[in-house]
Amino acid sequence: MPDGGVSFARSHYPALVLNADFRPLSYFPLSVWSWQDAVKAVFMDRVSVLSEYETLVHSPSMAMRLPSVIALKEYIPAARRPAFTRFNVFLRDRFECQYCGDGFPTQELTFDHVMPRSKGGRTTWENVVTACSCCNLRKGSRLPRECSMWPLNPPRQPTSWELQDNGRAFPPNYLHESWRDYLYWDAELES
Repeated sequence: MPDGGVSFARSHYPALVLNADFRPLSYFPLSVWSWQDAVKAVFMDRVSVLSEYETLVHSPSMAMRLPSVIALKEYIPAARRPAFTRFNVFLRDRFECQYCGDGFPTQELTFDHVMPRSKGGRTTWENVVTACSCCNLRKGSRLPRECSMWPLNPPRQPTSWELQDNGRAFPPNYLHESWRDYLYWDAELES
């Protein structure tokens, strides 16, 4: 139990997880572990604690501060080829419709086959782009030349580094001040 017997939700004390090179494992979603997983990793000697919260947890025989920033002791190489997922397509396209150029929250985005599946188009990095519902409906199952709707950026497979870089432009709602030295967001952290 934390100091003072105050009950708390584990989401209030997430630990930022860095690779052995002190870079976040991922930016979007941000690599964080629950305080329970972070404490377990500390006791298993899998991580080094770089920063701590003021909050203590107690066992019958000891007390420790909750880790706020941890670094893995063994380096995990980034995947060379990112997984082809709906979310990664949105991240590659920076959550912007590739037809009108407007940005949208993920729940308002779809993806479009530039060459429609009905015309032999495949579901691949090179044929899928982020689209808003309005543009996707307007394009329908037509080729770009049939409706004069061309993607703003030609679809292609991104690298893992490109997705990480794009993710840095979209900081999550929660950023603890102890993480400031380890993250390089385009937005300023709140004090």
